[in-house]
Amino acid sequence: MSLLQYIKKRNGVSIGSPRSLRNNLYRSLGARNFSTFWNYWNPIFGYYLGKCIFKPLNRMIKAELALLFTFIFCGMIHDAVTTIFRGKISFFFSIWFFIMGLAVILSRLLKHDFSKLLWMKRAVINLSIISICLIITIAINNYLRIGF
Repeated sequence: MSLLQYIKKRNGVSIGSPRSLRNNLYRSLGARNFSTFWNYWNPIFGYYLGKCIFKPLNRMIKAELALLFTFIFCGMIHDAVTTIFRGKISFFFSIWFFIMGLAVILSRLLKHDFSKLLWMKRAVINLSIISICLIITIAINNYLRIGF
């Protein structure tokens, strides 16, 4: 599947469509569970992470580990960008994405399905999971800063 086909599949519209962002937010935030949220969030980045990181890893290790390493890699990319701009090494996003990766795996293991709930409730659940992962990350970050 090409990138253009992937984006159309995830957003329901072609790349560059004026409805692209709206569809992306609607589909990702209203996803039936946290795992599905990530299928819709940032389809361009997701396409390349899936093709270049997850699929090769998945050939060598279990899908859950491949997924977790893909999330960590994504966090490392975010950390690299912030390190360049701040001029200071940070692992904040690596930790955050690691925790969100664990949340995705947990969501799959528990077979969460909130599809019968209203869109707004699903959005609140997905945003709450992101927020909880962020709060845990901040706590870990503060602990590591104090510990050193």
